[in-house]
Amino acid sequence: MSSIRVVIFNADESFAPALRATLQTYEGVKIVAEVEEPSLIAHAIERFSADVLLVHLDPNPEALLPAAGEIAAGHPQVSVFAVSESTDGQLILSAMRLGLREFLTKPIDPKLLADALAKVAQKQVEELHGRLITILGSAGGVGATSLAANLAVELTSISNGKVAVVDLDYRFGQVATFLDVDPVYTIADLCESPERLESQVIERTLVRHESGVYVLARPLHFAQADGITAAHCVGVLSALLAQHHYVVVDGPSRFDVGAKAVLDVADCSLLLMQLLVPSIRNTLRMLEGMQEAGFNLERVKLVCNRLGRESGNLTLADVDATLNRPVFASLPDDPVAMSSAINFGEPLCKSHAKSKIRTAIRELAERLHAPPPEADEKAGARKGGGLFGKIFSEV
Repeated sequence: MSSIRVVIFNADESFAPALRATLQTYEGVKIVAEVEEPSLIAHAIERFSADVLLVHLDPNPEALLPAAGEIAAGHPQVSVFAVSESTDGQLILSAMRLGLREFLTKPIDPKLLADALAKVAQKQVEELHGRLITILGSAGGVGATSLAANLAVELTSISNGKVAVVDLDYRFGQVATFLDVDPVYTIADLCESPERLESQVIERTLVRHESGVYVLARPLHFAQADGITAAHCVGVLSALLAQHHYVVVDGPSRFDVGAKAVLDVADCSLLLMQLLVPSIRNTLRMLEGMQEAGFNLERVKLVCNRLGRESGNLTLADVDATLNRPVFASLPDDPVAMSSAINFGEPLCKSHAKSKIRTAIRELAERLHAPPPEADEKAGARKGGGLFGKIFSEV
């Protein structure tokens, strides 16, 4: 059974030992909090990210049932179970109408409780697997960190879900700086014991930005970077995906063994480039390397950044033709808005909400959240040739 976090509400101290003992017989079930006041239930659920609220209704079921119903309505992600010695059909019907998932009569039938917990575990398997989006820069300074930070913010707004952004540049990463957060813990702390990445550990490590994005920063010290392996990294990302709708990754910054491990599990990789010969050459090399390594290139999307800057007569059509792949999205050159946002540590939606670059990144987030049919994405792919093809014929 998956790990199931349970908050208990129980005002009857004499029943507490039996209730705890019953729950602790089930593998994977963890009692994360016990409260005696109805006013404390919501706080405990939010603080400990509970999966189940078990409400002991006795000795006054009619008085406590509305409070349980409020939790069920306000926290739909939580399965609310009621326990009572009452077998009154009207009480049970009222509980179901209020959104409670189970009504267990005392003494609790172990099989009925096991079946109820199994439903919660199955729900976790079906619902908790987010999408991993990696941002790969074709060259240093191409804008990968800016895109990662702002894309994560936009996805949070569009999806109304939990989104994390992860910094995989273990030595010089700046995701935390771009969002002006001050991490106490980093990815290095999670990698020290990846086999015990429980939800509470992850939540303490992440920093919540005011936009709602959760930030996992690069290590605080250079020496910590040396101990992070590909297995560590994938383990951390997998744990994050079990708790977030989207995980946006700034990196990998090098096409090495660690990068290949991350790309293996990525749902979509945005390969960021500019209309500059060195950047496009690197893009070509990266695509060829991915193809040789057996990666599915349909999951790789080309994004052209700083479009509109003087490009020496190179165009998006030249890129399409030479790489034999369409450009999935382009981002305009908007140096004033972007530089200001970076220097103040603010996402574009806060400091430059109406800027061209913010609009483009939001449109990209919308496309990723509801991607177009594959046929539309492939339309426009053309064979290489012309002046631009000659430039790259010597690569």
